[in-house]
Amino acid sequence: MKVGLRCISCILNRGYLQIQEATDDKALQFKTLSAVLSFLADGFKPTANPAYLGTKRDRLIRKITGNPDPYKQKKQLSNKKALEVVPLAKSIISQETSPELRFRKACLSAIVGNIMEFDLPDNPFKFSDLEQLIQQAEYDLALDEIPQIFNKANNAKSVIYLTDNAGEIALDTLLVQELTNLGAHVTVGVKDGPILNDATLEDAKTVGMDQVADELMSTGSDSVGLFPSECSDEFLELYNSADLVVAKGMGHAETLTELELPVPHALLLRTKCSTVANHFNVGTGKNIAKLLP
Repeated sequence: MKVGLRCISCILNRGYLQIQEATDDKALQFKTLSAVLSFLADGFKPTANPAYLGTKRDRLIRKITGNPDPYKQKKQLSNKKALEVVPLAKSIISQETSPELRFRKACLSAIVGNIMEFDLPDNPFKFSDLEQLIQQAEYDLALDEIPQIFNKANNAKSVIYLTDNAGEIALDTLLVQELTNLGAHVTVGVKDGPILNDATLEDAKTVGMDQVADELMSTGSDSVGLFPSECSDEFLELYNSADLVVAKGMGHAETLTELELPVPHALLLRTKCSTVANHFNVGTGKNIAKLLP
């Protein structure tokens, strides 16, 4: 997936807001923003990948400000708020008797969790919206390939589950549980270090992911989305041999659509910007379940 013209306002706005989260030092804020502008002046081209630009921007901000995790408090709040709605999502899933319908409801809840992201101009997210969004998840589903994804999952012996955001990962535990119920060995991959509000090992353990997944590990990289060239050999060995990869969020959609994929990938996400929405030919604020390739 390539950048659109709309991306520059989002990339800059997120950088500006993140810098404010990272430091109160005005001189350091100016220095950091100037460095981000200089980087984008060279890097923002029609051939650029939005997740790559976001990754480089965030690494630059952390390096200059010296703040390793500007979103730390917001991630902690996200985990707390998401755990509060997990019982509702679990109840919706448990009402279904067939494995396929349980899987479907778990996918929808996991997709809704993807709305938990900050500082996106087209994503006016409020924690108070979560319960309603979970209940109307089917209505917001604009691209539905959950039946195809279920067929792959039902025949998979090994699944890699790539998480996206803190908070969201609490709802991911319900889908991971359904995958294990289908008989798959599920390895959950999280970011190796802080990037935006993406989930790390700390977040995964906070929401109990280590209690439902067969294995929990970092990808070896702190990138937005997935760049295999940055991942650890240990992770890549499992990733390349999996029967199915479930990839959450826009960052994974932005990067995986650029790759020759070795195994089937299920993209589960909320369209929180027009660039991603246009790629899938749907509107913004919609739920997407897409099987690649």
